[in-house]
Amino acid sequence: MDTTVITRVADTQWHALEDDQVVGRGEAWPRLDGRLFLSIDSWHDSAFGLLADAMLADLPRPLYTMVDEADVDLRSRWERAGFTIRRREWVYFLPTDPQVTGLGSAQPPSGVTILPLGEAEKDPLRALDRAIRDEVEASVGWQEMPAEVLPRLDDAAVVDPTKYAVAMEVESGEYVGLLRVAPVPRQPRIGLIAVRADRQRHGIARALLAEVLGSLHRSGVRTASAEVGERNRAATTLFDTIGAEHAGSNVEVVLHR
Repeated sequence: MDTTVITRVADTQWHALEDDQVVGRGEAWPRLDGRLFLSIDSWHDSAFGLLADAMLADLPRPLYTMVDEADVDLRSRWERAGFTIRRREWVYFLPTDPQVTGLGSAQPPSGVTILPLGEAEKDPLRALDRAIRDEVEASVGWQEMPAEVLPRLDDAAVVDPTKYAVAMEVESGEYVGLLRVAPVPRQPRIGLIAVRADRQRHGIARALLAEVLGSLHRSGVRTASAEVGERNRAATTLFDTIGAEHAGSNVEVVLHR
């Protein structure tokens, strides 16, 4: 007889217990676009199923989660709970060596300069973040952005300029593009590359990548990672031109009922 007990330990957290020992954890968190994402970390299948049942009974629909497409067992568990594939993200490994990427000579367009990691000011950075997110929401919709993108940099958020390189118009001082680096141990992750809609297709994203990847290379980092939605042709084309390696894919799955 299964002796696993599921306990909701907080509004967004559940534990699976056996003999008062935690054998699984579930968590729910809302994204900026209002969608609710789930994660379950369990020691065995039965704990996963019980956690899923408890969470799905407590939470409103629709619900979402991300799964490594190569992890067949985990994907099957979510599918048994009723989830289906909504979208796919490609995972890339990006070389940092400018001799490999060909970015050594990449320059921003005339009148634009690149501020290296750590040199951006908080208020203009926050304003750029808001403007870009509004543009994304008005076009493809924020639900098409990678699931790991940070929440909006609102007034309550702590902005860390050391994680951002920024493209700035020299004459006005306005920020028009950004690249965020998540300092994951041993392999930094490019969390977001974004350029204002009216400044796109002028080489700004390429210049931001050149600055950040070059900086990582000089510090001894050989590769960085990134995730890109499969429908984001501009980003996938950019990565392909710098010798990025397609290293796998993640799928976003959804439960509507």
